[in-house]
Amino acid sequence: MSGSAHGTVLSGARVVLPTGTVAGGRVIVDGDRIAGSAREGAEIVDLTGHWIVPGFVDMHNHGGGGASFTSGTAEDVLQGVRTHRAHGTTTLVASTVTGALDELARRAGLLAELTQAGEIAGIHFEGPFINPCRKGAHKEDLLRDPDPAEVRKLVDAAHGAARMVTLATELPGGLDSVRLLAEHGVIAAIGHTDASYEQTRAAIDAGATVATHLFNAMPALAHREPGPIAALLEDERITVELINDGTHLHPAALELAFHHAGAHRVALITDAMDAAGFGDGTYHLGPLEVEVKDGVARLVEGGSIAGSTLTLDTAFKRSVTLDKLPVESVVQAISANPAKLLGLYDQVGSLEPGKYADLVVLDTAFDVKGVMRRGEWIVSPAVRGQL
Repeated sequence: MSGSAHGTVLSGARVVLPTGTVAGGRVIVDGDRIAGSAREGAEIVDLTGHWIVPGFVDMHNHGGGGASFTSGTAEDVLQGVRTHRAHGTTTLVASTVTGALDELARRAGLLAELTQAGEIAGIHFEGPFINPCRKGAHKEDLLRDPDPAEVRKLVDAAHGAARMVTLATELPGGLDSVRLLAEHGVIAAIGHTDASYEQTRAAIDAGATVATHLFNAMPALAHREPGPIAALLEDERITVELINDGTHLHPAALELAFHHAGAHRVALITDAMDAAGFGDGTYHLGPLEVEVKDGVARLVEGGSIAGSTLTLDTAFKRSVTLDKLPVESVVQAISANPAKLLGLYDQVGSLEPGKYADLVVLDTAFDVKGVMRRGEWIVSPAVRGQL
């Protein structure tokens, strides 16, 4: 659904900008970009009583709409992408799960083509370089130590589309793999790890910059053995991923992370799997069977949490209404911070002239009423006029 040939003016809403919220503000869209001024004949959309926030950026997502990013055709991947777009995620990184190395390399080729086509923002490899004792929903017999040569093989297979690799950096080859990723401009993320506090600090010093779903799949914070959580929360070089679905984290843990790291170091993610936006049932996450019941995904064998059924609009609403976080802080964590980490902040992540017209319209209850991506309505709000 395209806007007017003369552009579109979204007026009357509370507009969340990097400098703060503007009441009764406006966003001007010209083509696929945000513009600084409106042309004569531009269409007016009156959004009084609503919020306009930047499109959401999800840097950790395995699928949705009944489709997995780890298997199936390009159209299957696009089905998942479209599901998340309808929930406000206008920029999405496709995450894989542990598999055979050759299989992951082949998958990277398909996902790289979708990256080049502008449908996804790159690839996140979660596994196989993770710790078996913190494997979560990953097949143990396919796990391996992070040999830098094998890490390099996956990065090369992505043809420039690799954005992030999650590693248990305490394993043999872990620190050298972090250095390799940093040299190639790929995010090294610490996750599915059994590292000590000291080992985590060493990984950060080697170049790691992200904590994969903080608190989950890592040792708990303890007063004599603070482990990775303390090291990741305290270091300004680290951005912590958080899954705010009410299952992965207690609200107090979320509040602790926001308070200690600050909103500028949090990235809200979904870690979504096929069932996101689709419903309960039996699914697969990589080679493992998953049962989704009452919106919670767990492995059929062992019962471990297997990703989430979260969409970022739900994470946004929950963060503001239940966790009482400032809207501006949530926008930072759900749009700006991941865009910066991915090297895309010159294009997306905030409502500024020259950037893509990626935005979400929310009502006063913080439910999605409109989604625009690159100047096109994916979910169209109702009220229109003309300048």
